[in-house]
Amino acid sequence: MKKSLVLAMAMALGVTASAYAANPFSDVPAGHWAYDSINKLAAAGVIEGYGDTTFGGDKLMTRYEMAQIVAKAMAKGANVDKLAAEFADELDNLGVRVAALEKKADNVKITGEARYRYWDNDYNTKKDGSTDALRSRIWVKGQVNDDWSYTGMLENIQSFQHSNSGEETTKFQRAYVNGKLGGLAVQAGRYGFTDFTGGNIYDTRMDGGQVAYGKDVKLTLGAGKAADAAFAPSTATKNDGSKADNLYYANLAGKVGVVDANVGYYKFEDVTKLSDDDSIWTVGVAFPVLKDLKLGATYLASDYDKNNADDDGYVVSLDYKGAKAGVAGTWGIFAKYYDQGVGTYIAHTMNGAIGEFDIAEDGFKGYQVGANYTFAKNIVGQVEYYDLEAKEGSKEAKTFYGQVNFMF
Repeated sequence: MKKSLVLAMAMALGVTASAYAANPFSDVPAGHWAYDSINKLAAAGVIEGYGDTTFGGDKLMTRYEMAQIVAKAMAKGANVDKLAAEFADELDNLGVRVAALEKKADNVKITGEARYRYWDNDYNTKKDGSTDALRSRIWVKGQVNDDWSYTGMLENIQSFQHSNSGEETTKFQRAYVNGKLGGLAVQAGRYGFTDFTGGNIYDTRMDGGQVAYGKDVKLTLGAGKAADAAFAPSTATKNDGSKADNLYYANLAGKVGVVDANVGYYKFEDVTKLSDDDSIWTVGVAFPVLKDLKLGATYLASDYDKNNADDDGYVVSLDYKGAKAGVAGTWGIFAKYYDQGVGTYIAHTMNGAIGEFDIAEDGFKGYQVGANYTFAKNIVGQVEYYDLEAKEGSKEAKTFYGQVNFMF
């Protein structure tokens, strides 16, 4: 089939261009019977000529060349179902080749984050202190196939307060795979795990695996080795420095109307601060009370009851809006109130100095307020203030925390 005859189908292809460009082909004069059709398709980007500015309308067109034209017309939204059916094999082969090239080009993605962090602690029973640190993370994600991927993360922490030269650690902190087995979503390796209450129990890495099933109602089960909570000098005030050996967890989450609800169970073995095992049950809800304003509440119950320790606790949160990394000028404010027995947390996500309170003081209570703001795309700042005290005894700790996060 000659090229010029094929392109008489321009109107059938239904491709439109907002304005015709000047005729790009030297061998298609203005009086040619297919001039308008050829010019229309060229302006829409559906056809191309040869490198010598000729169109070659008298040449025979291969089925593959025609399939390329049909593919471009389809990309423009043209209704070419009959032509697509006729050239189905060629389009399929063309698609496989394009997809293969795209996958090869995008198989590995590298992203990163640099976060400067500052703590200023005010104690009532010992000398006050401040600390700061720069945490840098480089993430690498590779696509194994359509269902499986690999993620790794290298972390560097420079803790400036320890000496004039600073203290620095670099570790490979994440290495895990994600994939599908039947209807199960699988994650295995060294991954970051934040418990389903938002980190009120445990927020650090673990070595193990988890499976999840469901969408609107999701069941998640996991098991592995828990990490040492005090894994870097810069975070020594972030939690109580406790650690555990093995961790097993289960969580059932779903939505009832506008309410997000979850029920969870966490089993920690050989918790250092307790010198015992610890099991924690949780029930949590979150729901909007006004536009952009969300209220959350979590109840936690531990089976740790030695020395008449307080074995339960609760956390109430309030969030209004929130900074979005990709949108400059967005912001949010938030607040939490904590009342947690010593058995209800292992490696807390907060930046308040709860490491000041030991087992004899039976946990902590107090509040946090904070705000975040996106200064420019992918540059987000956050400040937090904590006023906490031991549930037993006289110890108190106030913490100002600030950070600036750069994402790339």
